[in-house]
Amino acid sequence: MLLVTCPYCGARPEIEFHCGGEAHIARPETPAALDDADWASYLYTRANPKGVHAERWRHVHGCGRWFNALRNTVSDRFIATYKMGELRPDLSPSQPTPAGGQ
Repeated sequence: MLLVTCPYCGARPEIEFHCGGEAHIARPETPAALDDADWASYLYTRANPKGVHAERWRHVHGCGRWFNALRNTVSDRFIATYKMGELRPDLSPSQPTPAGGQ
């Protein structure tokens, strides 16, 4: 069973969580100025990297809060989780694995 570390509740089984897609996507500052192509890009165009990817997750069957996670899309391993509003952890090789990682 895959364990996901909620930054509020700790490690829990994956069945308690729901993925909300890519993290750190800013809403357009002036939505009325966007044409259809820009809206389509904002709504549907997402990165789909092979490797580490920042995602939004919700602890549906727990605290109900949203948080961000860095997950390796190849191994499905969660590298780090962090609260909404916090900066994405720096995962340079000289840095140890952040708290909340597995």
